[in-house]
Amino acid sequence: MTIKIGDTLPEGSLSEFIETATEGCALGPNTFQVAELVKGKKIAIFGLPGAYTPTCSAQHVPGYVQHADALKAKGVDEIWCISVNDAFVMGAWGRDQHATGIVRMMADGNADFSKALGLDADFSKFGMGTRSQRYSMLVENGVVTQLNVEQGGKFEVSNAETMLSQA
Repeated sequence: MTIKIGDTLPEGSLSEFIETATEGCALGPNTFQVAELVKGKKIAIFGLPGAYTPTCSAQHVPGYVQHADALKAKGVDEIWCISVNDAFVMGAWGRDQHATGIVRMMADGNADFSKALGLDADFSKFGMGTRSQRYSMLVENGVVTQLNVEQGGKFEVSNAETMLSQA
């Protein structure tokens, strides 16, 4: 069953490559419980099929990097990019996209969280296995308040501009 507006995010974990060690976060991949991360926060989340893929790299991530300040001005505490890749790939891609410190590049390595959302997709015909659908959502204190799921192969409703109009 696919998550919908008004639903609470499912239990799950995501990994993030941490560039600089801080108290509570070691250098390298760190795993976080989603329920803990979303408490008391307004978070813009966007999911996409894969790191370094054309639309994801040319439009999706750059749009959120470009509009991050405007989203934060509307009360968004954090912006997350979720992809079915490992934390090392997501960290490298975040550096390449100049997203470090702007967009949290969250790895869903086995697609467990994407499956729990009901937003996984079978990309086997492209040799990519299980991936995430392309979507965006606004989450407030763990509850989905906006949800934009793209139709196959499209990039029309999950972009940063749409999220900005909904924040």
